[in-house]
Amino acid sequence: MNAAFRWSGLEKAVLAATLAYVAWSLASLDVSAERLAAGWEQGARFIGRMFPPELNKMDELWQGIKETLQIAVLATVVGLLLSLPVGLLAASNLSPKPLRLAGRTLIAACRALHPVISAILFVKAVGFGPLAGILALVVATVGFVGKLFADAIEEISPKPIEAMRATGASFMGVVLFGVLPQVAPRFVGFATYQLDSNLRNSTMVGIVGAGGIGGALFAAFLRYEYSFVATILATVIAIIVVGEVVVNAARKAMDV
Repeated sequence: MNAAFRWSGLEKAVLAATLAYVAWSLASLDVSAERLAAGWEQGARFIGRMFPPELNKMDELWQGIKETLQIAVLATVVGLLLSLPVGLLAASNLSPKPLRLAGRTLIAACRALHPVISAILFVKAVGFGPLAGILALVVATVGFVGKLFADAIEEISPKPIEAMRATGASFMGVVLFGVLPQVAPRFVGFATYQLDSNLRNSTMVGIVGAGGIGGALFAAFLRYEYSFVATILATVIAIIVVGEVVVNAARKAMDV
């Protein structure tokens, strides 16, 4: 055997420990071939009850689509606006250590919560409806874009910043003319990706009462209207596909 493909004793031990842990996890979580086989059968019956899709509740469907798009767009715009100062605050080459730690802590807190968990918290705080969904996705946007924006700022060339500081430029002048021109293309890429992500997440937060088409989906499940569930799922897939196409087209146009 080629020496490049030989496993060391430590690597073999790590592999054996990993396999043992996987086997123990499967056994302790009651994952078995019997349960999987039963699940396939029940899933097939469930899918059979979803056809043909129901098309008689288009008003409810379009209301859910409208709310989903509004939630995604508003959350993206507000989240991006908040991500700019948070990213600047968290960048080590722009902020002193106490402010940088505060910015990084805020980003970590936003990233720690899944959008669905955030939506549950905001539903408790502001009540059911799209506002809770918008706030939940704003938190997710700040956590994701704020971190990437701060990392991008830390990777820029320091020469323009040093030159502007040497001329006595203010902090805002350094940011506007020394920092943003270097990171603007990457920030636009972050923004388009986050819009696509918020389109997907906006369908999930509705399941916990935060508005959007997810609410209609959950209500249809509760009413056992599986034909309408199929219609909603097809619509969600269509929204995500169209959003992906639009975002990719926007990226290509900006690259040109």
